[in-house]
Amino acid sequence: MASSTVTSAQPERPPRPNLAFRRLRGKRSPAEFAAAVRRAAREIGERVSCDARYVGRVEAGEIRCPNYAYERVFLHMFPGRTLTDLGFAPRSSVRGRQARTTGESRGAGEPYETHDTQDVRDTQDLQYLYETHDNNEESDVLRRAFMRSGATVAAASLGPLGHALDAAAAGRPTRRAGTGEAGALEEAVRRIRLLDDRHGADGLYRRAAAPLRTAYALLDAGASRQATADRLYTGAGELAISVGWLAHDSGRFDDARSHYAEALATARMNGDAGLEAHAFCNMAFLARDTGRPREAVRAAQAAQRAARPLGSDRLMSLLALREAGGWAGLADRVGCEQALARAQAFYGRGPSDTDPEWMSFYGEAELEGLEAQCWSTLGDWPRAARHARRAADLQDPHFTRNLALYSAELADDLARGGRPDEAAGAGMRVLDLLGEVQSSRIHTMLAGTARVLLPHRRSPAVSTFLDRHGALPRPA
Repeated sequence: MASSTVTSAQPERPPRPNLAFRRLRGKRSPAEFAAAVRRAAREIGERVSCDARYVGRVEAGEIRCPNYAYERVFLHMFPGRTLTDLGFAPRSSVRGRQARTTGESRGAGEPYETHDTQDVRDTQDLQYLYETHDNNEESDVLRRAFMRSGATVAAASLGPLGHALDAAAAGRPTRRAGTGEAGALEEAVRRIRLLDDRHGADGLYRRAAAPLRTAYALLDAGASRQATADRLYTGAGELAISVGWLAHDSGRFDDARSHYAEALATARMNGDAGLEAHAFCNMAFLARDTGRPREAVRAAQAAQRAARPLGSDRLMSLLALREAGGWAGLADRVGCEQALARAQAFYGRGPSDTDPEWMSFYGEAELEGLEAQCWSTLGDWPRAARHARRAADLQDPHFTRNLALYSAELADDLARGGRPDEAAGAGMRVLDLLGEVQSSRIHTMLAGTARVLLPHRRSPAVSTFLDRHGALPRPA
């Protein structure tokens, strides 16, 4: 608690525009510059959700000092420069070290970002995921959005979205949405993706249901402007896909199918080709996982038709991989190989500014991992293991869920390919990660590997793995 001798907070000063940063942007639009920031982040293994709005806030001086992830990206983009050269204030001055030593709390409106992706170890420390929002109070409640359950808490957690949820629960009309609600919805989608990347789906799915209901309540209430309505439709559809993925990854396949269909309907109502391609992409993935390979092929082909005019080679690469997975499920090796060749060719053309934001997970590691799954389905275990090993080696260790997934794929491929000791070693690496990851998909894969390894129990490595796996608490 602050001492009673502390003086009251000074009036908030208007932000000073960051002209140095504006000069660095040059002739690029804010959206083009944001795409360049995301591209630079991928080059160094960072994950940032930079968009035109963020760039505008930096240039307006609202963000006086970026968080550590953005700092690393900006210094990578402009080598030899310091944060001060980029127009930012020194971190020590923004954080107000002198104020803290006297027991003074910083003002609620002080615009800086303090989180660091390097210092997070468990779900109690997820603050690094959340950038400063329009004000710090809204940022704080957004940060808690998916770490607590219950509709009432979800309403409070999402700021503007929460008001709509409160109104819907009380039977009152929901007021027409504005840019604040659209922004909060877009932020909610980003948060779900980032939390899933780190921790997996099992702990998030039920917590994300209330915000999704709220999003569609906002759509039903209408928006003050057409541009806002378009953002709401896209945001609601992307949120439906994200919640669908949480259901998908946690084994709730019927729920996932319903959410993906809802997203597809939303896309078609609004004529949103990008959202339609995304919905079909996930529907193809789900069809493959639920033993409907022909549907997987058709959904992936529909996604490619929707995506072709968008001009993103990386998106077309991912969709070709979805198609390859369907052909593998049909035991059509030729069709699978042709789709894999297209995926590699599209990927080789490199990233572009037209790549969707949601595809930030798709890099060389994911490409290798999905190809490993194809060869595994075709029963070519040595080839599957080679690609799975490469996926695990390439994966940024910050994204624990995918690292566990690729390692589990590797363990299973090695086990089925007659290399039990190596499989046990890969399985042990997965077990080491399960304290941070909650994914029914990974638990199911590991259980299958354990069954394959049972006949090899006399091997010390296999025995150690089986004992440790057997001691795992069963997923709920």
